[in-house]
Amino acid sequence: MPHVYGSLVDDETRCVHYHTFLDVVAIKFKCCDKYYPCYQCHNEHESHDIKRWPEKEFHTKAIMCGVCKHELSIHDYMMTEVCPNCNAHFNTRCKFHYHLYFEL
Repeated sequence: MPHVYGSLVDDETRCVHYHTFLDVVAIKFKCCDKYYPCYQCHNEHESHDIKRWPEKEFHTKAIMCGVCKHELSIHDYMMTEVCPNCNAHFNTRCKFHYHLYFEL
């Protein structure tokens, strides 16, 4: 199971910045190949800038469900609101931050 870095508040990848019932996703950052719950956690724990995933790499498994630890491709994550493995619901408002993680 991949390690999740950042300011976690529980074992389902919620962090001090985003900790609602639906905030159960960790993102593998292209720049450092580490999972973080959010861009703020990344920026607080790393000394480099975020490198966004290019569209040609959206097939890469870079999203992890915090509930069951299933990894999804970026494309699959963008096309669903629930984990295909455990049916945990994801926070749909995360779409507002896609531009921070992915080249759109």
